[in-house]
Amino acid sequence: MPAMLQVLLIFLAIVALLGVVLEDVIHVNKAKITLFLGTLAWILLFMFGGSADHQEHVIRGLEENIAEIASLWLFLVAAMTFVAYLNKKGLIENLIYLFLPERISEKSLLFLTAAFCFVFSSLADNITATLVSVTLILSLNLSLEKTIRFATLVVFSVNSGGVALITGDVTTLMIFLADKVHIVDLLMLAAPAFLAVMLLAALLSRGMNDIVEVQKHRTDVRGVDISIAITFLCTILCTIIFNVTFHIPPVLTFLFGMSIMFLIARFFHDDTEEPILEYIRVIEFETLLFFLGILLLVGMLKEIHVLDTLVQIYGLLPAFAANYLMGILSATIDNVPLTAALLKAGIEMSPPAWMGLTYAVGVGGSLLVIGSAAGIVAMSKVNGLTFGSYLRYSLFLLIAYSLGYVAVYYLGVAVL
Repeated sequence: MPAMLQVLLIFLAIVALLGVVLEDVIHVNKAKITLFLGTLAWILLFMFGGSADHQEHVIRGLEENIAEIASLWLFLVAAMTFVAYLNKKGLIENLIYLFLPERISEKSLLFLTAAFCFVFSSLADNITATLVSVTLILSLNLSLEKTIRFATLVVFSVNSGGVALITGDVTTLMIFLADKVHIVDLLMLAAPAFLAVMLLAALLSRGMNDIVEVQKHRTDVRGVDISIAITFLCTILCTIIFNVTFHIPPVLTFLFGMSIMFLIARFFHDDTEEPILEYIRVIEFETLLFFLGILLLVGMLKEIHVLDTLVQIYGLLPAFAANYLMGILSATIDNVPLTAALLKAGIEMSPPAWMGLTYAVGVGGSLLVIGSAAGIVAMSKVNGLTFGSYLRYSLFLLIAYSLGYVAVYYLGVAVL
């Protein structure tokens, strides 16, 4: 591959990142920027990549990249359709009001939100956990500044909750399947990860002294709504069980669950008055297009072996420091190809170091709002949550991430 082409492709990736960061300044939608530059990068790679053999390699790389994107897209479509229906019918709102008192302090609400996000994301995927949690926050009608604080906590808590179970985060599953950690080792991550979440909640709670008046709006719930809600919960549980037992990809289980939802609506004759397929139209396609552009760019960087150079850090730094840095890098580079590059590099580390890396790549993406799927979903749902507004809490996020990382590492040293 010509050196100038590689430089140009890296430049396009940097421009895309800057476009996301400066969206509020240039007033160009981040989905449009990343999609344009992501597709342009692959077109250039095909046109000027070199020989026919190299083109064959690029074709295989693009097919793998598209397959990963398609799996993510379909999963998001299924999860968002479920949530869009339940939210429209008031099921999520009713569930929230069932547990929330009519008056609660903002600090108590902050800690309850953190605990809920942590536990829920351990059982479900972080996309669904974020969608449900953000819906909870928006229903309380807090001020914009406080809503952003809550959303920041949601992103960190959701990502932290997924690291202790192989069904909670893709990178955790990848490291487990590579025989770098065991199930018992992963379960130990829960305590320090939860400690980091509570620390962030304490830091964000400063100055939040008001009482929240919860206006409870009970919505009439029909049999079809309850049936679809149960289907949603069963889909989440089956996703975990099928993935662990039969290695069935979560996207397949969620699509199956969505098909059952469609059939239930038809069985109750609810599909004729208000077609349930219409709920697919109201999901956030802007988020999906942004994912598409970002993942095309990351796939291109993987194809030209830019991500492979990251493993050289382990030759310069001890594993403890290198893993910590990888967590920070995962906030700007998608953690899945980053983790894959590290696993394929044949790096030798102790079990505590692998535990530290599992936590780092799982939680490190929380440091930037664009660094994780949870952050991107939250940004699409919360008006006012931008790269800059999230960045205001970067010091708090870094402190919580650092404490969790150190606790995970030394817990592993003490136990293993």
